Amino acid sequence: MASGLAEAGAGRMHWVRILVGGFLAEALLIVLVIPIAVKWGQHPLLYVAPVGSLLTCFGFGLWVGRGVQSRFVVHGLLVGVVAAVIYVALTLARPEPMAYVIAHGLKLLGGAAGGWFAGKQRENRRGA
Repeated sequence: MASGLAEAGAGRMHWVRILVGGFLAEALLIVLVIPIAVKWGQHPLLYVAPVGSLLTCFGFGLWVGRGVQSRFVVHGLLVGVVAAVIYVALTLARPEPMAYVIAHGLKLLGGAAGGWFAGKQRENRRGA
């Protein structure tokens, strides 16, 4: 019975987890960059925001991926999409520096990589 339940949930998308992960990734990024902007201004953010985007979305893509049974990369990628959409909504889709556009791409890459890594971890646990 338990095996049947696990198989039934294996193909479904975990939208709440994706939304929470994307929100937390973007919130953490904002919390990390605000003190930098206050202390040193906007210029360092051109370097910090892309790296932070990659790392926060990787972390939350990994977190989301650990809670799902399949489609690890898709779940992680969607974490990055949610984070990017939140930022665009907060800025009212105003034009932004190219570094921030790159940061959005890195959110997608980081989330997908986190999901992929979660899938590899699950695969290794099964094989062990």
